[in-house]
Amino acid sequence: MTGMHHMLVHFPLGFWALATLMILVGALLPGRMAELSRAALLPVLVLSLLGALAAIVTGFLIWPLEASTHSPLARNHILMAFWSLGIFAMLTVLVWRAGSATFDGARRWVLVLLALIGGLFFAAAGTLGGHLVGAPTLFSDVLGLMGWEVYTTFYSPFWVSAVMVLIGVACALVGLRGRRTAS
Repeated sequence: MTGMHHMLVHFPLGFWALATLMILVGALLPGRMAELSRAALLPVLVLSLLGALAAIVTGFLIWPLEASTHSPLARNHILMAFWSLGIFAMLTVLVWRAGSATFDGARRWVLVLLALIGGLFFAAAGTLGGHLVGAPTLFSDVLGLMGWEVYTTFYSPFWVSAVMVLIGVACALVGLRGRRTAS
């Protein structure tokens, strides 16, 4: 099952990287390429979620849950995988619900912000998975520069928590403002 998980994780990672690129192109560039990116984004996001679910299921089948939850590295890997899944699921719902208005106004910047945060999380999940199989990457050093030691459990620097709270408040304000203008 280990080999199956290692193969399957490349599907959500590839689709999430492609979706992030498509969001950046759709939000920042004019022209035909941006139109194509916007039109094809929802199917790519749906495929990424299916791939992520398959990868997560096979990941849980590799070792008993007790073994995974007793390893700080494995717990962080699982946490980052679920955060990535959550962010890209949110992006999928936003794109699906907004339809053709997905990239209008402030929505485009919400998509860009969520895609970049999701990209950071799936990169962290992949890096932690690499550590678990004995193939660490240089991205671990980048995480260290941001204040996160990959071998600690559920540690988040204070500034990261503060930024997350600020982003949450800003998203709530944007949502309330959007609701008022729609009424």
